[in-house]
Amino acid sequence: MGENTGTAGEVWRDATVPAEERVEALMAAMTTAEKIGQLFGVWVGIDNSDGEMAPHQHEFAALPVEWDELVKNGIGQLTRPFGTRPVDVATGAATLAKAQHGIMAANRFGIPALVHEEILTGLAAWTAGVYPNPLCWGASFDPELVERMGAQIGAAMRRLGVHQGLAPVLDVTRDLRWGRVEETIGEDPLLVGTIGAAYVRGVQSQGVIATLKHFVGYSASKGGRNLAPVSAGRREIADVLLPPFEMALRAGADSVMNSYADIDGMPVAADRELLTGLLRDTYGFTGTVVADYFSVAFLQTLHNVAGSSADAARLALTAGIDVELPTVNCFGPPLVEAVERGEVDVALVDRALRRVLLQKCRLGLLDEDWTPEPPVLEESGEIVLDDAPVRALAGELARRSVVLLRNTGTLPLAPGLRLAVVGPRAHTSHAMMGCYSFPLHVGVHHPEVGVGIEVPTLLDALRGDPAGYDLRYEEGVPVLGGDDAGIAAAVAAAAEADVCVAVLGDEAGLFGRGTSGEGCDATDLRLPGRQEELLEAVLATGTPVVLVLLVGRPYELGRQVDRLAAVVCGFFPGEEGAGALAEVLSGRADPAGRLPVSFPADGGGQPATYLAAPLARRSEVSNVDPTPLFPFGHGLSYTPATWVEVTGDPSGTWTTDGTFDVRVTLRNDAAGPVSEVVQVYLHDPVAEVARPVRSLLAAPRVDLAPGQTREVTISLHADQTSYTGASWRRQVDPGEVQVLVGASSADIRETIAVTMTGPRREVGFDRAMEADVTLA
Repeated sequence: MGENTGTAGEVWRDATVPAEERVEALMAAMTTAEKIGQLFGVWVGIDNSDGEMAPHQHEFAALPVEWDELVKNGIGQLTRPFGTRPVDVATGAATLAKAQHGIMAANRFGIPALVHEEILTGLAAWTAGVYPNPLCWGASFDPELVERMGAQIGAAMRRLGVHQGLAPVLDVTRDLRWGRVEETIGEDPLLVGTIGAAYVRGVQSQGVIATLKHFVGYSASKGGRNLAPVSAGRREIADVLLPPFEMALRAGADSVMNSYADIDGMPVAADRELLTGLLRDTYGFTGTVVADYFSVAFLQTLHNVAGSSADAARLALTAGIDVELPTVNCFGPPLVEAVERGEVDVALVDRALRRVLLQKCRLGLLDEDWTPEPPVLEESGEIVLDDAPVRALAGELARRSVVLLRNTGTLPLAPGLRLAVVGPRAHTSHAMMGCYSFPLHVGVHHPEVGVGIEVPTLLDALRGDPAGYDLRYEEGVPVLGGDDAGIAAAVAAAAEADVCVAVLGDEAGLFGRGTSGEGCDATDLRLPGRQEELLEAVLATGTPVVLVLLVGRPYELGRQVDRLAAVVCGFFPGEEGAGALAEVLSGRADPAGRLPVSFPADGGGQPATYLAAPLARRSEVSNVDPTPLFPFGHGLSYTPATWVEVTGDPSGTWTTDGTFDVRVTLRNDAAGPVSEVVQVYLHDPVAEVARPVRSLLAAPRVDLAPGQTREVTISLHADQTSYTGASWRRQVDPGEVQVLVGASSADIRETIAVTMTGPRREVGFDRAMEADVTLA
């Protein structure tokens, strides 16, 4: 295990001894500096001189002491050895193993570092596969498929010696102007929780850790601005923002990352009520809370609630943050000195250390026989992280997530058509990826090394399509900027074509270097730059226009939608996204995605989601109409399933502690396979507080072979109707409710009146949150 490993046979190395005993024995032998050494990460190789780091973060990059001095007390985590610079993964894995040997040899106890990386769209490493962005996960309405993706990502992590991944993002979309909408799963807490929990199960099935982000409230910022104050009320937090975290914690998530935001003036990083009272005492969470990057220091520099680095460390530890990421700052020498002076209670350090060491026990990092070894290489001497199974699954999820929003009969495109393909997203691989993909998060700063993986463009896919299109391409305008000559060239191409395919949308980036992504917030929801002008120009030719959106957020299309022949949305569908889109456009694949977020008719109604109480909907006393153009859950098919029958329990009653069954029979009358998402919503006409007019209770996906009839039984639990009442307790009420069953939140096929009987009940964290689904 290294040179300075202490006495062989020490109890803390013995995997047969209970973890708690091992950890207590180890802690008893550690100095204050050694204890605190386990509570921070170190970001080796970060360079703050070239603009790669985020605003406010440059001053924190340098190590407070030399590496040799730092490492002798141990290091809790290593930050992004693969996701900081493009490195050959085989070389990187060997270097990481060597670094771990050095860390273990340098500290008295031979404790290795825990290694973390970003994993939002796959492992953030050069040449690793890029899966569809999280909005695509939501659009798939397919938790089993997302769980399989998570397992592939977890396997890649384990292979390289990475222990912890920073994902999934469980923030519920609240304002479409927010740049990080692209990282969210959707605007409904049940959808976000179901998909997010599946991802956690998949990742952690490989013996590594998933980290829930960002606990809590981050997405509800004022004005849709990144890292801005949050004014969400207790009820919105309890009923909308927290349930996805509750569901993912039940799935076994072993780490949570705090939100940067302050809620009503209290920074989450210093909020003991949230990070300890709720997360630990109520939810029973026993894993680690890791700081979002530099958020401990931000207590002093941005929130102004701490007077010094040591004070910031004290506030964070008291609140319940266990590990400072990404690199040592407040939890370094300032904290050691404050503890030694008696200004910070060592019991706070011990509490965090106990959680960190127990986690390392669970990972096997404290076992006598654990040693860092480079992974097994391919025969070529390489490590392949983008193999055929990865690309197959990425393609399957991409196809499942493409949403057909509108179609007047132009789609699918007939073989041999003359196509004009125009727009800035048609001929760039960037259009397929989000801001946390390695190529756009890191690779853009190193163009000399190339993307590292094959990411076809939509133009590539259409040119090679078996349908044999006669194709002409004109960019028209870039995402931002452009000139009249470019628009004129696109118009000329469209005028001579049978169909114009306009491929428009976002450039994902970070902190103003894109139109979508972290720090790339929008002031309105019109298509960026001159893209709307380009769209209007090609529409004016009279040629049917198919709009393909490759976007990180919905945009308003109310001025054009009635003139568009079809609208298809891709939400950054990953490395196999172009092929998936081409298959949908040609009709070789039936579009199967459903909207995880509503499309606005007019962006002036923001913030607005489908989870709207009556006063948040269209009103005669306001001239702003927030009614969406395309509602949550919407998605068309070329050959939709036939809804044969929808029935509820014939008694029409539902006890406040029982279940209510809904049965839906679907038939496929088409020659090819069909997929439908059966969406079940609750409408509560009279409640103790104002509630959303409808909210999702279940959304099982039903796949049907040609000619097949299937029945799905959805057993709803009364707990799912619960809400936070006037007493601030979660309750299930007796009385009249309606169960709405349909193909979207606005396409309701059957309304079932139900009487809930029995006493009002209070429910808590252990309540039933999901329906039981049986497919026959």
